[in-house]
Amino acid sequence: MKPILAVGILLIVLGGLALAYQGFTYTHREKVLDVGPIHATADKQDHVSIPPILGGLALVGGVVLLFLGAKKSS
Repeated sequence: MKPILAVGILLIVLGGLALAYQGFTYTHREKVLDVGPIHATADKQDHVSIPPILGGLALVGGVVLLFLGAKKSS
């Protein structure tokens, strides 16, 4: 398999996932209180949005790379 085809397939998959989920959420632990022997933490969730235009561009770029890779092998 040519590298250009693999990159094209990867871009199509990532673009499709970006369009489907439009971002991801992650959790991190935040220190709330730290006084002497008393420690308190809280779990905080943050959301990272991925603009749909980036997913669409990745999808189109992957299709173009697949087309170019198939054209070169013919």
